[in-house]
Amino acid sequence: MPTDSEPDLKPEIGHILSIDVVGYSKLLVDEQIALMKQLNHIVRETTCFRAADTEGKLICLPTGDGMVLLFFQSPEQPLRCAVEISQALQSHPDIRVRMGAHSGPVNEIEDVTGQMNVAGAGLNVAQRVLDCGDAGHILLSKRLADDLAEYGQWRRHLHDLGECVVKHGLKLHLVNFYHDSVGNSERPEKLKNGACAPTPSNNSRRRHWWIAALFIIALAGAALMFVRREASIKLPRKSVAVLPFQSLSDEHRDAYFADGVQDEILTALAKVADLKVISRTSVMKYRQSPSLNLRQIAEALRVRYVLEGSVQRVANNVRVSAQLLDATTDAQIWAEHYDRQLSDVFAIQSEIAEKIVSQLQAKLTPEEKAAIEVRPTDDIQAYDLYVKAKAIIDRVIYDSSHIEDLPKAARLLEEATARDPHFFLAFCKLAYAHDQIYFNSLDHTPERLALAQAALDNAQRLQPDAGEYHLAAAAHYYFGYLEYDRARQELVIAQRKMPNDPYPILLLGYIDRRQGRWKESTAELEKTIELDPRNLLFLKQLALSYNILRRYPEMKAILDRAVALAPNDPNLVLQRAGVDLEWRADTKPLHEAVDRIVMQNPANAATIADQWITLALCENDAEAAKKALASMSEQGCQEEDLPYPKSWCEGLAARNRKDTAGAQAAFTSARAQVARIVSQQPDFAAGFSALGMIDAALGNKEDAISEGRKAVELLPASKDAIRGPLLLQNLAIIYAWTGETDFALAQLRDLVSRPCYLSYGQLRLHPYWEPLRKNEAFNKLVAELAPKDQ
Repeated sequence: MPTDSEPDLKPEIGHILSIDVVGYSKLLVDEQIALMKQLNHIVRETTCFRAADTEGKLICLPTGDGMVLLFFQSPEQPLRCAVEISQALQSHPDIRVRMGAHSGPVNEIEDVTGQMNVAGAGLNVAQRVLDCGDAGHILLSKRLADDLAEYGQWRRHLHDLGECVVKHGLKLHLVNFYHDSVGNSERPEKLKNGACAPTPSNNSRRRHWWIAALFIIALAGAALMFVRREASIKLPRKSVAVLPFQSLSDEHRDAYFADGVQDEILTALAKVADLKVISRTSVMKYRQSPSLNLRQIAEALRVRYVLEGSVQRVANNVRVSAQLLDATTDAQIWAEHYDRQLSDVFAIQSEIAEKIVSQLQAKLTPEEKAAIEVRPTDDIQAYDLYVKAKAIIDRVIYDSSHIEDLPKAARLLEEATARDPHFFLAFCKLAYAHDQIYFNSLDHTPERLALAQAALDNAQRLQPDAGEYHLAAAAHYYFGYLEYDRARQELVIAQRKMPNDPYPILLLGYIDRRQGRWKESTAELEKTIELDPRNLLFLKQLALSYNILRRYPEMKAILDRAVALAPNDPNLVLQRAGVDLEWRADTKPLHEAVDRIVMQNPANAATIADQWITLALCENDAEAAKKALASMSEQGCQEEDLPYPKSWCEGLAARNRKDTAGAQAAFTSARAQVARIVSQQPDFAAGFSALGMIDAALGNKEDAISEGRKAVELLPASKDAIRGPLLLQNLAIIYAWTGETDFALAQLRDLVSRPCYLSYGQLRLHPYWEPLRKNEAFNKLVAELAPKDQ
C-alpha cells in the first residue's frame, strides 16, 4: 500500500488528442498569442472538453504551438473532440491545425512542486501520430482506430494509411479520419514522399531506442514543467451506484415492487450530502446489460462502489438480499439477507441505506438520518399503485409519445392517496402529474391547476420541510404559472435537502432557459449529466438548448451520445439525422433515416409521422406526405404545445401539391377543432397562435393577425424565451401569408438576432416561407443564418 510520500505509479490508459498549429513558428509573437487564445477558446467550448472537465476526467498539457488533451472515460472522446474542433475551425480559416489521437499508458508523477502530474509512453506515441499529419488531418493510431471501428458511426470514416517508421525508430500504423465536412482526405505528405524512415538496422535500432528513451524522459520533464493538473483521475471514494434489483417473484407485478425497493434505497442514499450517488435513470440502463462487468459500470458512472440486490415477494412475506461491492477490485464489502413480513419492507430499505452510509464512512447528519428512516406508507397496496404510477410518469418524461398516459398515472395516484391519506410522496407525484397534464395541453384549464394545488397542499400538510415537497412546489410554480422567482425560492431548499438529486438542477436549468439566461441554463443542464450521465432526458434537453442557440456541432455530439444509449429509439435517431436539415438545409440524412426506420419496422411509421411530414413538405414530396399522413394519429403534428390537428397537416400537404379545394376543406376542419380548444381555454396562447395560422391559410386576414398578436400578448418572449419566440415566428408566417411582407420581415429580423427555433434549413426549405422567397431582404436574412462553409 503506497504512502502519501510514495504515490502509486501504476499506469492508466489515457485517450489522448494532440493538437498543433501548422505554420506557428512563422507568425509574429503577438499573432501567436492571439491565435492560441482563439484556439484555446474553441477547444474549451467543445462538448467533450466541458463534460470531461466537469467530471474531473481531463488533463491539459500546453505545448507552445498547441496542446495535448488526456481523456480517461472512452476512446471516443478524443475523436469526438477533434471533430467538434474541426467543425468550429471552419469559420476560422486562418487557424490551420493538425490533430493526432492515440490510446496508451500514462502515469501520475509527482513534480518538484509536490503536485501530481502526468507522463508516459502514450503521450510520445500521440505526438508521433500528430507529426505525420498536415493541416486539417485527424490521424489516429491503429490501436485507437480498432477500438472505434466497433462503432458504426466512426467505422465508415476510418481510412487505413498503412505502417510507417517515424522518428526514433518507432513503427506506427496510421489511420486517417475524414468525411465530407471534417478532416483532410489527402494522403499526408510524409507518407507520399517517403519521408518516413526505413526500418533501421540492429545497431541503428539500439541507438534509436536510447534516443527514444531520452526523448520520453525529456517529454515527461517538459510535462512536469508545464502541465496543469485539472483533476484527480481516481474514482471518488464515497461514491455508489444502486443497480436495478432483480425480482425473483413469479408474478409480473412484483417487478414494479423490486424497482420500488431499489428506488427507495437510492433515494435515501441521495439525501446524504457526503455521498456521490448516481441517479436512477443512469443505473436502470444496466437492467438489460448483464454482460457488463462491475469495472465497466464503475468507469461509465464514475463511482467506486456498486450495490446489487434481489427481491422475492411471496404472499405477506418478502426476502431482500443486498451486497455492496468495490468495483475496482470486485471485492464484497458487505452483504445481508432480510426475511421479513411484507409490511417491514420499508424498514429493510432504511437499514440497507444506513449500512451503506456506514460502510463508506460517510458523514450522516441527524436530519439526514431522520429523512432516511421515514416510511413512505403503511399500506402496501397503496405503495403498489404509487410505484406503477411513478413508472408511467418516468416513461412519459423520457418519451413524450406516451404523454397521453399521464391521466392514468394521476388516477393511480388518486387511488393510492385515497387508500392512505398520509402518503406524502404520492401527493407530491400527484401534483406533478396534474401539472404535466396542464403544461402539455392535455387539459390546459384552471380546474386542472386546482387539482395540482390541492395535491400540493396535502403534501405540505404532511411534510412541509421535506425536499420532495419543495421540489414539487417549484415544479407547480414553473409548469403551472411560469412564476420563476417563486420556483427558484423552492429550489434553493430542495437542492439543500436533496444534494444528489439532479432534478432541482434540471428545473433551475429550465427556468434560466425560459428567462433567456442561456449560459447559466446550459451549465446547469451539463451539471445534470454529471450526476446522471446516461439520462436520455438530460441529453435531449441539452440538445434542445444547442438547437435553439444554433450550436449545431455540439447538438450533433450530444445526440450522438444519446443515440449510443438508445440506438433503437426512432424519434431520437431522426432528431439526430435532422440536425443537417436545420443547420445546412440538407435533407439527405433525415430522408435516409426515415426510409431505414420504416423499412425495418413499418409499425414505427406512426411514431415518426410528425417528423416524416415535415421532411416531405421540405422536399415537396407529395407521395411521402401521403404515406406520412396515412400513419399519423388524429393528434396531428404538434410543435411544443401548439395544437395542430392532423387536418392541419393534411391542409399543408394539399397546399404544397396545389390542391386548393383539398387544402380549404382540411384547414376548415382544423379550424373547427382548434377553435373549440380556444373557447375552452381562453388564456391558451399556443391555441390562439395555431388558430391564427389556420385563419391565415384560409385567407381570413384580419382574424389571423388578431389571433397571432393575441398569442404574443398572452405569452411574450420576455416571459418564455422558448415558446414566446415560437409564437413570434408564427406571427411572421401569418404576416407573410396575408400579404403583410414588411411586418413579416421586421419580425424575422428580430428572430434572426435571438436564440429560437428558426433555422437556415427552415427558411430555405419549409413551405411556410414560400411567399417571401423572391424577396431580396428575406434572402439576405436567410444568408445571415447560413453555415459559414456554404
